[in-house]
Amino acid sequence: MTTVTITPLDAAGLRAHRDELAGLLLAVVAGGASLGFLAGLDHAGAAAWWDSLEPAVTDGALALWVSRTEGPDGPGPVDGTVSWYRESKPNGRHRAELRKLMVHPEARGRGTGRALLAEAEAAAARAGVVLLFLDTETGSGAEQVYRNAGWTEAGTIPDYATDPAGNLRPTTLFWKHPS
Repeated sequence: MTTVTITPLDAAGLRAHRDELAGLLLAVVAGGASLGFLAGLDHAGAAAWWDSLEPAVTDGALALWVSRTEGPDGPGPVDGTVSWYRESKPNGRHRAELRKLMVHPEARGRGTGRALLAEAEAAAARAGVVLLFLDTETGSGAEQVYRNAGWTEAGTIPDYATDPAGNLRPTTLFWKHPS
């Protein structure tokens, strides 16, 4: 049985795991995942993006987790991540956007994505978030993860973003009341 360990990251943890997270982002984008980045992303660019999140993690607007799969010698490298960003406007503080659920291509099929998603949902409920929402590329493997986890489709937007190769792709919007 595979054991996945999920760990929340504060700003110091984000800095400590920055290079592993940059490597994860590169692997996922190279695998074709549409996460807002294009082919040709390099380590410096990926690391800079993670660095840009530090203020939001510091002030508590962004909650961030990483996963590691337990191997025979203990926990392996970071193989997944997820985050949610809480709305700061007074009329929306009850909701948060789930962002950047990523699982390394070599770690897929082990329940890592489901474990990360469940942790983010549970933490949202504990934090008083009553509505989570997200968008994901229509037809992607991630779309099925959300459907299987009980997320409700709100609709599809055509030509929403490009995939890493630069092709316009639709996105599907989902929402869920965390529990």
